[in-house]
Amino acid sequence: MQQGLIQVYTGEGKGKTTAALGLVVRALGQGLRVLLVRLLKPVDPPSGEVLFLQQCPGIDVLTSGIGIIGRRPDPAEVAASVLATLEQAEQRLKAGGYDLVVFDEINNALHRGYLPLEWVERFLASRPAGLEVVLTGRNAPREILARADLVTRMEAVRHPLKAGIPARRGIEY
Repeated sequence: MQQGLIQVYTGEGKGKTTAALGLVVRALGQGLRVLLVRLLKPVDPPSGEVLFLQQCPGIDVLTSGIGIIGRRPDPAEVAASVLATLEQAEQRLKAGGYDLVVFDEINNALHRGYLPLEWVERFLASRPAGLEVVLTGRNAPREILARADLVTRMEAVRHPLKAGIPARRGIEY
C-alpha cells in the first residue's frame, strides 16, 4: 500500500477485536503481511481466533501473555510485559515486510496506565508510510481519536454477561 491509515475501534460494546480480526482475514486473503500484537489478554485459555490465525501464512502473532480479565496481576509486571511486547513489535516492524499491524487492547493499556501515550504517539509519527495501523480497546484517548483516519465506536446495548451467561469457548474466545 502506498498510504497506510490509522484505524481505531473503541467503545463499551463487544466487537472491537472481532472487527480488527475481520480486517486481518481480509488482508491475508489479499496476500498482505500482518503483525497481530495482543496486549492484556492471557495466553491460556487460547482464543479460537489466535489458534486459527497461527496456522495461516502471512501473519505473526505476539502476545504479552499477562491477561487482566478476571485477574488482578501486579500493575508493574503488566506494564513491563506490555512495553516488552511493543518493543519486540517495533523491531519487527522496523525490519519491514508488514502491511498491517493490529495493536489489540492498546487503548485499554493506555487508559490503565500500563503504557505512556508518548510511546504510541512516537510510533504513529515514525511508522512506515504504507503501514496500516489498527488500535483497539475501550477508552481510546482523545489524542489517538484526533489522529485516526477511521474511528468506530462500539455501543453496548445488551450483553449476555449481564444475564449471568459466562464467556463461551468458540464464541467469546
